[in-house]
Amino acid sequence: MPTTQPYEETTMALRVPKAELPAEVVETMTEQFGALPEPLEVMSHNPKVAEDTFGWGQMVAGWSVADESLKSFAHMAVASLIGCSWCLDVSYFQALNLQLDLTKASQVPRWRESEVFTPLERDVLEYAEAVTTTPPTVTDELVARLLAELGPAALVELTSVIGFANLSSRGNIALGITSQGYSEACEIPLAARVKG
Repeated sequence: MPTTQPYEETTMALRVPKAELPAEVVETMTEQFGALPEPLEVMSHNPKVAEDTFGWGQMVAGWSVADESLKSFAHMAVASLIGCSWCLDVSYFQALNLQLDLTKASQVPRWRESEVFTPLERDVLEYAEAVTTTPPTVTDELVARLLAELGPAALVELTSVIGFANLSSRGNIALGITSQGYSEACEIPLAARVKG
């Protein structure tokens, strides 16, 4: 069981103000997301960091060896464990747009108590949390199960997605970025994490 505090929705003020963005960037990102993502607005104080971070996110989204649902669940598990409401919110919204199983996606914050996940999905969620805890709690047995089910290429991809989710989630928390309400467009409400 992870030793970090469970996810709780909190509101906080941005710790770094939003930067002014060119009109074409605002238009493009608003078309893509329905609203200008706050992480982009904050990170744009350093345009190279913003460009590279969002570019890396696009590259991660383009990886296709591991199952999209498993990667999405893993990213959401990281965001839930760390407490990044923005990442959890936008990941759930993206699950809707990718036509993933929203019943399962909505239960990621309480996956241990939920009965909707397969044994493989549970292993992926456990792995995402094990990679994320400090210190990491990944076991040889868990990796062996995932390796047998996914193969080495997909496991490497999944691990890298989890690493990217940690980068994004931890950065957003540090900068005071919280949910923008993307998941409100989803028909199935996102479950709250069970306090442990």
